[in-house]
Amino acid sequence: MISRTKYRIDGAALEKLFRSAGIDGAANIAPLGAGEYNAVFSAKAGGREYAVKIAPTDGTPILTYERDMLASEVYWYGLMRERTSIPVPEIHHADFSRKLIPAGFFIMEKLQGRQMDQMDFTRAEKADCTAQLAKMAAQIHRIKNDRFGYIQNGLYEDWHRAIRAMAQSLMEDAAARGVTPRRGKKLLSLIDKHRETLAKAECSMVNFDIWPPNIICRREEGAMIYAWIDPERSFWGDRIVDFVCLEMMTPLAGKKASLDAYNSVADSPVLATGEERIRYAVAQGYLALIMEVEKLYRYTPFHYGWWRNVAAAAMLYRSAFEALE
Repeated sequence: MISRTKYRIDGAALEKLFRSAGIDGAANIAPLGAGEYNAVFSAKAGGREYAVKIAPTDGTPILTYERDMLASEVYWYGLMRERTSIPVPEIHHADFSRKLIPAGFFIMEKLQGRQMDQMDFTRAEKADCTAQLAKMAAQIHRIKNDRFGYIQNGLYEDWHRAIRAMAQSLMEDAAARGVTPRRGKKLLSLIDKHRETLAKAECSMVNFDIWPPNIICRREEGAMIYAWIDPERSFWGDRIVDFVCLEMMTPLAGKKASLDAYNSVADSPVLATGEERIRYAVAQGYLALIMEVEKLYRYTPFHYGWWRNVAAAAMLYRSAFEALE
């Protein structure tokens, strides 16, 4: 999708990036994926398939939490490769020096398969997909930390402090565009209202972007294999936030398929208690604020992405405020 943050680059420059990684003869270079932030291209060389991912340039206006996000993605890939069985791409080369181009980039394995939103599932496969994604989320939630937040923005001692700072950063990003989100101010007050509940949350790796274009699927010997890409928006936080993406727009207590699958393998269950529903609503509100503010940086009112974000943010805010007020 077209976005104002994507780095523009031609084929000759892309070939140079591959050569810098010791990969000669890169050919069939083409745009890849439906991402809306980084520029991503596929290529073939030496009988192998690769993907190169390029961050926005340093001078590109971006959200605070998106600064150095590409480098953090490499970090999260490493954690998942080391500490889960979730298939993720191998990183062949990473360069954040800005010497070759005025942006960081990395080159990784191009996974075989198709994005989940492009797959034709049977009814049984659809049910299995819901369960498998929840079980994969349970795997990353076993990866613990003692401080919360985005690794590129600084960490906090509890989830209330972290999520408040994360929301406040978005408010400041909006102010830099001359906008003061009224519903964002309300969210901040509700985060403070529920500070005691939020402060109790345990700290885990969370993805917060488990949506179909980030899941690569392939059939192998009659079984569906699922791999994850683009963990760039991951952070240390409350594991409940990942349920916002699982069976999206379904209330937490109604996500029976996801909860049953998750609880069958999780180190501790999610039971949709009153406190968990509050934490879930805060996560919905935070996602709504992201969508409300990011449109100011990526799109114009003449772009589909602008109005998609407007509609999604409205639904998420409504659901969040009903639970939190």
